[in-house]
Amino acid sequence: MASLSTQHFWSSQPYRVDHPLLVSEDKQCHKPADKTLSDNTQSKHYASHHQFKEKQAIHILLVEDEKRIADFILRGLRAEGWTLSYAEDGEQACEVLQQEHFDAVVLDLMLPGMSGMGVCSTMRARQNYTPVLMLSALNQAVDRVNALRAGADDYLAKPFDFDELIARIQALVRRANTHTEQSSQTGESTLSLGDISYDTRSLTAVCGGRKLTLTAKERRILQLFLTSPDRIYSRERILNAVWGANEDPMTNIVDVYVGRLRKKLGKSGKALETVRGEGYRFLSEVSETCQKDE
Repeated sequence: MASLSTQHFWSSQPYRVDHPLLVSEDKQCHKPADKTLSDNTQSKHYASHHQFKEKQAIHILLVEDEKRIADFILRGLRAEGWTLSYAEDGEQACEVLQQEHFDAVVLDLMLPGMSGMGVCSTMRARQNYTPVLMLSALNQAVDRVNALRAGADDYLAKPFDFDELIARIQALVRRANTHTEQSSQTGESTLSLGDISYDTRSLTAVCGGRKLTLTAKERRILQLFLTSPDRIYSRERILNAVWGANEDPMTNIVDVYVGRLRKKLGKSGKALETVRGEGYRFLSEVSETCQKDE
């Protein structure tokens, strides 16, 4: 079997699954003892999904450092007719995610160097909202919650059933495509609440008819709140979404920036409520009231 070294796996153009280095004939990948998949899945996963195949081509990025597991998943997803790219660590994943668009990312949690959670947080901080399915041998509630708070869209514990992996990827892609189609049909690019609006294409924010001068971080915070009015965002969630996982969790930078944003919103800033012990939320009812008062 050819060596699966970093230099083979990564270049300026990521290898597809049909590259010979990625499509190993190593029979170890198919041993029933492989712990990635549950026992009842090993003999059936390639032939059971044809009726569920998506009509459009799907491009997936797999990030997994264990070669045997990666090869097995790559083979199974390729059997679905999907296009696969592969990275074996977090740094490589972040690099290719800046170069290429994917329909979904299948991301292992425990990676050498930058963890899967770090990759996910970095993606969201860069405003990359590609759906992420996190894979991990950890299956405690706290592990799932932390991954979802870091920006993952779904979480699947190892060992898993391959049918479920396929179904979860399809569901993520389907939801993302539905949202994209609806936005395209309606020309949706502006988030609005009360007298506040934010155009995600031109990056222009307006409040009460006046254009706001916001920094990139302030725009990202505003977009976060306008996307989900009345939802409470913890300081940790805002920190991960806007600054990424490398920021010191003990910093008060979130409070500082929320305070700046609140001040720039003027009277409508009353809608940005501090929830003691929880975080912040943007109240839709207060925002509407501010609009009427003006």
